[in-house]
Amino acid sequence: MSDVNSNAKATVIMENMIMGETLKECFTKLERVQKGLNSYLESKRGLFPRFCFLSDGELLEILSETKEPLRVQPHLKKCFEGIAALEFDEEKKIHGMYSSEGELVPFTRIIDPVASKGAVENWLCQVEDVMLKSVKDVVEKSLQDYSKAKSREDWVMVWQGQAVLAVDCIYWTSLAEEAMKKSGLQGLQQYYEKLNKELNAIVALVR
Repeated sequence: MSDVNSNAKATVIMENMIMGETLKECFTKLERVQKGLNSYLESKRGLFPRFCFLSDGELLEILSETKEPLRVQPHLKKCFEGIAALEFDEEKKIHGMYSSEGELVPFTRIIDPVASKGAVENWLCQVEDVMLKSVKDVVEKSLQDYSKAKSREDWVMVWQGQAVLAVDCIYWTSLAEEAMKKSGLQGLQQYYEKLNKELNAIVALVR
């Protein structure tokens, strides 16, 4: 490099055979490193397929900070469409997940990333598993609570949006069928009017 600094003319540098061999060797080593890096990243994507949604740079950022679980937070949205952030406690254990709207879904069990000893893909697989079980748990509890709630407005304001939509569809179908069996078209019209009143009450609460 000192020779290049002393005379940076391309014609002079091109005549330096040692420089040429050095650059070829560096390029060969760089290709070997790049191949090894790609192989490493692919192995991680094989263990946790949702890593495929991340670029190589984003994945490297996560893997380079294995002792800091919070560094994964900015990339969660790409891995899990419905998760905006995870709820960590002071010991960096995970207790739940937040949606983009700020709704919290508590996990059915606590996840400890530290126990994975730097294997980010391991505790993210646990998040994936408990995510599904937790949503199912919330939907089941909201379904049970629907018949116990004082009013539909109160029930809607207590439970998460996804649970409300799922349970609403279940009850809408069963109650619409029941109305048609009892009173036909007239029963369906009455049920329609009842739903409109409930909807207006909920809109008034939100405003």
